[in-house]
Amino acid sequence: MDVAWRLVREEGTDALTLGRLADQAGITKPVVYDHFGTRTGLLIALYREFDDRQTALLQAALRTGEPTLAGRAAVIASAYLDCVLAQGREIPGVVAALTSSPELEKVKRECDAVFRETCRAALAPFAPSGAIAPAGLWAMLGAAEALSAAAAGGDLTAAEAQAELAETIAAMVARNRG
Repeated sequence: MDVAWRLVREEGTDALTLGRLADQAGITKPVVYDHFGTRTGLLIALYREFDDRQTALLQAALRTGEPTLAGRAAVIASAYLDCVLAQGREIPGVVAALTSSPELEKVKRECDAVFRETCRAALAPFAPSGAIAPAGLWAMLGAAEALSAAAAGGDLTAAEAQAELAETIAAMVARNRG
């Protein structure tokens, strides 16, 4: 997996093939094909590895963070940005590749649903109505993806992206009046 991430980082997602991965990892092609099956399988494995790391980071941060709206919004923003930035510039390419087929898009949607539900549960107690509208959660996710991509690409600093995302999350929760 480390070799696959390095290939994506250095050469882009299009350069990631099972044959190239085998060559770069110093193993035979049958080993790579047996493990991932297809390039789609490899992209899914990369994204799931990233998502598992992001989910674990978010859940740990929510357990220890300040139990206020501002605290929860800051924790969600920080966890999301930190995970993307720790992975580096390659994650936007993997995310883009996930929309290239129904199978890949399904995996991304499943992972996104877990993130939205985790955020809904963490934020709902602070909403005036006690609930978070699904549209707000989608908007939050879109903002998180856009801001983290901008920070990973150097268009914003991590601090700018994190502050904007935390403010966006807090505003979305405050709007949920039921």
